[in-house]
Amino acid sequence: MSSLSKKLKNLKDYRCTVDPKVKNEIIVEYAPLIKYIAQKIASRLPSNIELDDLISCGVIGLMDAIQKFDPSRDNKFKTYAEFRVRGAILDELRAQDWVPRSIREKAKLVEKTYAKLEVVLGRPATDEEMCNELQVSQDEFYDLLNKAKSISLLNIDDTASFSRGDRKLLAGLMENNKQSNPFSAVAYKNTRDKIKEWIAALPEKQRLVLSLYYYEDLNLKEIGQVLDVTESRVSQLHTQAIIKLRLKLKNVFDSMEDLSC
Repeated sequence: MSSLSKKLKNLKDYRCTVDPKVKNEIIVEYAPLIKYIAQKIASRLPSNIELDDLISCGVIGLMDAIQKFDPSRDNKFKTYAEFRVRGAILDELRAQDWVPRSIREKAKLVEKTYAKLEVVLGRPATDEEMCNELQVSQDEFYDLLNKAKSISLLNIDDTASFSRGDRKLLAGLMENNKQSNPFSAVAYKNTRDKIKEWIAALPEKQRLVLSLYYYEDLNLKEIGQVLDVTESRVSQLHTQAIIKLRLKLKNVFDSMEDLSC
């Protein structure tokens, strides 16, 4: 643990106002992390989105993390800060609603087609099968995926897209609720196990992209070098994987809502 993190953890009352000097020191220390997270998110966004705007949102998220960090929980400040920084950036992107309606419609079309073919085929559809169903060329299909990637990015509720640190943090944040609510504990474990099954059922390259991106922390360019494909193709594989996992999650949560009615 860094000396600055210790200062936070050693506060007698974490809800008290943090010393402005300490706050500034923490912001300076975590500035590279904020920039890294912002760049990673920006790599999957249209070019009209300014990196500096994302970084500014990240700083706000960090300041919020400094004020709300609870050292009594078994979480590292760095993990909590990463979660709050990423969340602040994504929340701002949501609030701006910068995704055109036409792109949202195309993303929904891709989702519905994947869902339809999986029911008919009993397995995830291949690219060729998607092209045939959509009656488009492969290039047109990949263009649809490139446009749909921004939609998949903003689904922060899709736990399959969380990093290992985020999932660990969420587990910690939910721990008290799970202990007091057996149904929540079982549902959480079942969902986590299901996600593992769904990831295992993905095509090999899509599994590799998820593993290299979220667990090995490689960027799209580096993954492309590992898989010997273009950066654009890596982005397409990532989008396909997230769309398929999100469809599965929607089905699970819809079933849970039906049971609770």
